[in-house]
Amino acid sequence: MKKIRLATMDCRQVCREIGDFVIKAVLETASSGCVIGLSGGVDSSTAAALIKTGFDRHNAKHAKTHRQLELVGYILPSRVNPTQDEADAEAVAGALGIRCEIHSIENLVEAFQSTNPEVFESKFHKGNMISRIRANVLSTKAATENKILAGTGNRDEDIGIGYYTLFGDGAVHLSPIAGLPKRLVREMAAFLGLDEKIIHREPTAGLEPGQSDFKDLGYDYDVVELVSEGLRQGFSREALAKHEQVAPLIEKQIKQYASICGSRKFNSPEAVVEDVLKRHEQAKAKMKIIHPPTPPITLSYR
Repeated sequence: MKKIRLATMDCRQVCREIGDFVIKAVLETASSGCVIGLSGGVDSSTAAALIKTGFDRHNAKHAKTHRQLELVGYILPSRVNPTQDEADAEAVAGALGIRCEIHSIENLVEAFQSTNPEVFESKFHKGNMISRIRANVLSTKAATENKILAGTGNRDEDIGIGYYTLFGDGAVHLSPIAGLPKRLVREMAAFLGLDEKIIHREPTAGLEPGQSDFKDLGYDYDVVELVSEGLRQGFSREALAKHEQVAPLIEKQIKQYASICGSRKFNSPEAVVEDVLKRHEQAKAKMKIIHPPTPPITLSYR
């Protein structure tokens, strides 16, 4: 059976490519740097570390001739976020040596009781509203500081299945890590020296109590990457559902989900592949509305 090839990278080269991309965008807009939302997760931490690494290189090279570029991190917790998330995000900012501010958005969330009381009846819609509130705060901070807003979505989320909020966390000036699947984001995080706890933290959008991406989706990003790459490499959905790299992984995750949640979300690899492909079509529709620029990076396939 033909193998589904997955991307590999030279971390040092891709780190420079992403940093150069962000620097170019900042200089072209005459901005003073970037604003980024920090959650304590691997995606936002890695995006921040990549930008800071690029800015440090630029600032050292042009110390006497150019304005110093600054990265600022904002931590915007609401009631649904565990306090540990805030502590982890603050620790990342401290390790990177960037200016960081913490602002609770709970009062902003509750203010919508007067205009959108219906949203509080649905965890899903309330969660998306929280994401849009954060985006408003971040984009306004960026505007008032003459900075551009950097996104934190990876390739599996943004392009693979569209797992983000339209006009929320997807509403950014640029998306530094949107070319990296979650697997390579973790690899880059390790290269950049981020804490192991951050690298292996369970992915969560932080929009509902006890929420995780795995609980929402019923599968993890390794499945998304395999199916997305398989589709791009010409495999049919029928072939993907039976593929030796895909089917055993999905079957394992179906059992894992049932063990965690008490019931099955999917009953077969075919159903999971169909869900990934359905979400992929939704992702393409979202990208027609908002598609932030992403850096050209060098990936190899084996």
